[in-house]
Amino acid sequence: MTIDETAFESWIGKTESATDFLTLAPLTGLAATLDKEKLQFAPGDKLPPLWHWLYFLSPARQSKIANDGHAERGDFLPPIPLPRRMWAGSRFEFHHPLHAGEEVNRVSTIKSIACKEGRSGQLAFVTVKHEIGTELKNAISEEHDIVYRDLAPSNQSPPPAKSAPTSSDYSKTIDPDPVLLFRYSALTFNGHRIHYDREYVTTEEGYPGLIVHGPLLATLLVDLLIEQFPEKTLRSFEFKAVSPVFDLNPFDVCGTNPDQEGNLSLWIKDYEGTLCMQAQASFSHSISNK
Repeated sequence: MTIDETAFESWIGKTESATDFLTLAPLTGLAATLDKEKLQFAPGDKLPPLWHWLYFLSPARQSKIANDGHAERGDFLPPIPLPRRMWAGSRFEFHHPLHAGEEVNRVSTIKSIACKEGRSGQLAFVTVKHEIGTELKNAISEEHDIVYRDLAPSNQSPPPAKSAPTSSDYSKTIDPDPVLLFRYSALTFNGHRIHYDREYVTTEEGYPGLIVHGPLLATLLVDLLIEQFPEKTLRSFEFKAVSPVFDLNPFDVCGTNPDQEGNLSLWIKDYEGTLCMQAQASFSHSISNK
């Protein structure tokens, strides 16, 4: 299938706005899912970085769900006719913290659409920029990369695996299972069947097992970082998905200590040492915590 990039040029610059309240129940649910000691949040408590993904969920009507479990395309996102749709990566600037109980606004803009030819066929990358904050100040600037791709031919061998770094300053082993994936899907109202429907993901999309959510992996990276450096303030974070993580085996969340400028590296590797997600982060002591 050949995708005509010019057919979607009119979608670039398209915007939508949303408002949500940072209610307490989703925060308790994610804290329980991440096995936190402290589960309860009170109004005014700061949200941990990336936990804003629990909000602005925009659930689609059941009659508007596509075969893969996502909402049908062509509303805000362009109707790119490729069967696989996945989270490729994101970039964040944290200006101010969000607080439980706040009313928060988000303005989303389609920043770019680019089509490329990959080993498995056509690829299309859509980048969406989000500005999230209150009426008084912007809290988070986020760019979200979505990749659309062909189904890989059945006779095609997978690309060579990229090895993860062999040493880290700290790490944590996560043993994923369908319950973890289901709970995160439920908290984020994510109907994508690759995360919970084993028959679909193995027969329709050709993967060996359920796929761990990219945002969940990114949340685990930042969660480990905050555990290691609770006194520091996260200024920026970016991640890129490199290889899928499946629920079939444990994986490791790893990181390095920050350098003198507060910059550090993070990554996720599978049980064979394959690099699955790579990330960069930076700390700042100048950002307000109020």
